[in-house]
Amino acid sequence: MYLALKRVFDFCAASIVLILFLPIGLCLAFWILSESRGGVFYKQVRVGKNEEHFTLFKFRSMRKDADQLGKITVGVDNRVTKSGRFIRKYKLDEIPQLLNIILGDMSVVGPRPEVPEYVVLYSQEQRHVLSVKPGLTDYASLKYIDEQAILGQASDPQKVYIDQIMPEKLALNLSYINDRSLLVDFKLIFQTIFKIFK
Repeated sequence: MYLALKRVFDFCAASIVLILFLPIGLCLAFWILSESRGGVFYKQVRVGKNEEHFTLFKFRSMRKDADQLGKITVGVDNRVTKSGRFIRKYKLDEIPQLLNIILGDMSVVGPRPEVPEYVVLYSQEQRHVLSVKPGLTDYASLKYIDEQAILGQASDPQKVYIDQIMPEKLALNLSYINDRSLLVDFKLIFQTIFKIFK
């Protein structure tokens, strides 16, 4: 019953927000295109439920081909455009993932999907996070909402992410899976909105 209700909520909520956001989205698209070449959307392969790969959508916040220099964004990253800094601050770059939710690749609440290069590093226990649909927000997203700034202070950001941040995120994800319910999901949604706009 929980999974059925969750899917209905995901589809309805994503559809409504996407329609309401459309005018703002068109303005952001024009800003992104006017500032740099490379298209409106950034598409990246992520690992979803049952280890199936899917294409995740975001508004492009970096210059074209910037991810070839590394998939982790740290501190004041010169690859990020002016429009990119704005949409990242308010998490607007994540809005196109509502399409992923409508398509059934993702849920509103669930473990954030990771890139294949990092998933191969998961332990057998950690792979349990791949038993559910990934989401827009979760406990880890709230704790590490300033992840870019944290990594910006590290001498080796990738090592810190792999050895410290990623395991802590996965532990929080596993905790969510064990306790998940509609009440927990709504709680995480409201906490995320509060965190972004406080």
